[in-house]
Amino acid sequence: MQPIRITLWFDTQAEEAAQFYTSVFRDAKLGNVARYPETGQEITGKAPGSVMWVEFELNGQPFIALNGGPQFHFTEAISLEVDCADQDEIDYYWERLGEGGDPDAQQCGWLKDRFGVSWQIAPRAVLEEVLGSGDQPAIERAYAAMFPMQKLDIAELRRAHAGG
Repeated sequence: MQPIRITLWFDTQAEEAAQFYTSVFRDAKLGNVARYPETGQEITGKAPGSVMWVEFELNGQPFIALNGGPQFHFTEAISLEVDCADQDEIDYYWERLGEGGDPDAQQCGWLKDRFGVSWQIAPRAVLEEVLGSGDQPAIERAYAAMFPMQKLDIAELRRAHAGG
């Protein structure tokens, strides 16, 4: 069992979101679905039998999608990072997670999906290679190339780092 489980708060879209996320990630599964009981309607405001929460797992990380109501919204202050091995993975996750999302909220490898959740689609090993090389002029060139990007481009990051 993971020591930390992430809970994502939705108004009414928990089941839809869990189904969407598990369709995007290749190593994913849906888990238990809990429904609101008769008891507590005066507190929850949710109809008995409607989805309260859905457990799901993405790449071994457990999540809960909770239908808690409209009072809380996602912000960019929290994002989920997808560590991509290559440009094909970046392209895949960028396209799939970005479907129906906010195109104006896409910058420097971050995107906002159709539920308002922020994701960073990043080649962690490549970023460590070019941004952690210790060569300050090369690092500056890589950052200069990366900052205006929406979706990260590995070849362009490496080209900038190399001075091309």
